[in-house]
Amino acid sequence: MLKYSLLTFFSTTVFFGTAQVQQTKTLHQLLQVAEINYPLLKSKKFLVDAAQKAVEISKNTKIPSLDAAYQMNYATYNNITGMAYPQFLIPISGPPSSTNNFSGIFGSAASLLLNWQPITFGQREAQITYSQTGVKYATADLANEILQHKVKVANAYLDALTFAELDKLYQQNITRTETNLSTVKTLVANGIKAGVDSALFSAEVSKAKIDRLNIQKNKEQAIIALTQLLATEENISIADTSFFSKLPTSIIANDTSTNPLLSLYNTSIELDKAKRKSIAKTTAPTLGVWGTTYARGSGVSNTGDVKTFDGLSLQRVNYGVGVQLSVPLLQSLKIKPQLQHQDLQIKADQEKLNDITLQLKKQLETANTTMDYALKTVKEMPVLVQSSTFAYATMVSRYNAGLANYADVVQAQYNLLKAETDYKTAYMAAWKTLLYQAAIKGDINLFLNQVN
Repeated sequence: MLKYSLLTFFSTTVFFGTAQVQQTKTLHQLLQVAEINYPLLKSKKFLVDAAQKAVEISKNTKIPSLDAAYQMNYATYNNITGMAYPQFLIPISGPPSSTNNFSGIFGSAASLLLNWQPITFGQREAQITYSQTGVKYATADLANEILQHKVKVANAYLDALTFAELDKLYQQNITRTETNLSTVKTLVANGIKAGVDSALFSAEVSKAKIDRLNIQKNKEQAIIALTQLLATEENISIADTSFFSKLPTSIIANDTSTNPLLSLYNTSIELDKAKRKSIAKTTAPTLGVWGTTYARGSGVSNTGDVKTFDGLSLQRVNYGVGVQLSVPLLQSLKIKPQLQHQDLQIKADQEKLNDITLQLKKQLETANTTMDYALKTVKEMPVLVQSSTFAYATMVSRYNAGLANYADVVQAQYNLLKAETDYKTAYMAAWKTLLYQAAIKGDINLFLNQVN
C-alpha cells in the first residue's frame, strides 16, 4: 500500500538503473528530472547564460584599448609628399627623395597606443539596456518552455496511466468471456446449446485478447513517449489509481495574466524598443581619448644617405596625447529606414500579443466549460455502469436459461465494457482538463496541488 505525504502529489513506480534496484518517484520528481535532463531546456538555459554574458560585453566597452606593437621592414627609399587614400596602399614616411632610388633599406618601429571612449552620449548605455532586455527575453523564453514541457510530461503520464487502468478492464473482459465460454461448453456438452455457440464464444475470447493487446501496445507507446520527454532510457512502470477515485475542483478564474507566454511577448516588445533606442543613439557624437609613445628606426640618415642596416635600431622616440570628437553628420539619414522598420516590428509584436491574450482568454473559458461538463458526465457514469452491469448479468442468466441468444450476450458484454471504459476516461478527462486550465493560467501547480 503506497503512503502519501502532504508534499507528494501522486506516485508512479519507476525503475532506474539495473532491474534489481527499484525506486518510486512522484510526478513532481519526474518533472524535476525532465527539467534537468531535457536537451531543449538545457539549450534555453545556456541561452540565458549567453545573454548575461552579452551584458558584460556591452559594459566592457568602457574599458580602454591598449596595444603594443613592433615591426621591421625592408623596402625601397622612394618617398613623395601629398595625399593618398590609404585603403589600398601601405603608407610611407619621411620627406620626398631627391631621385628615384631603388635601394632597399631596413626600417623598424615600436609603439604603445591607448584608445578610450569615456563618453558616448548614450550609445553605450542604450546597448547595455538592449543586452539587459535580451536577458529578460531569454529568461521569459526559458520559463515558457519549462511550463510547456512540464505540461507535456504530465499529459504523457496521464496517458500512460489511463492505458494502464484500461488494461485492467480489458483483462476483466477476458475473464468474463472465458467464463461464458466455459459455461457454454458445459451447456453444449449437455445438449442444451448448439455447438456453434461454443465456437462463437471461443472467437470472442480471442477478440478480447486482441483488444487487450492493443491497449497494452498503446500503454507501452505512452511510456516510451514519457521517457522521451524525461530524456532517459530507463524503464518506467506506471501504477496509480487515485485519479480514478477523486475529482478535481471545477472552475478557475478567467485571468491569464500569469501565463509566461504573455511575458515572453511583452519582453519581445521591450527588446524591439531597446533595439530602436540603440539604433537611434548611433546619431550621437563620440568622444575619444588617445595616447601613444613610439620609436622609429630608418636606414636613411637625416642627410638622405642610405645606411641600410641602421634601420634595425630604434633612433627616435616620440609621444603624443589627444582628444577626438566625431559627429556622424549623415547617420540620421542612414538609419531612418531602420527606425521605421523597428516601429513596424513593435506594432506587429503588439498585435501578436493582443492575439495571444485573446486566444488564452477564450481557451480558458472553453476549458472552464469543458470542466463543468466533464464533472457532470462523471457523476452520471456510475448509473450507466450499474445499469450495464445489471443488464449483462441478466442477459447471461437469460442465455443460460435459453431465453436469449449469443448476440444478445455479446452486445450486453460490449455495452458493459464500453460503460466501464467511458467511466475511467471520464475521470481522466476531468484531470486533463484541469491540466489544460493550469497550462493556460501558466501555473502547473494549480494542477499539482490537487493531486495526492
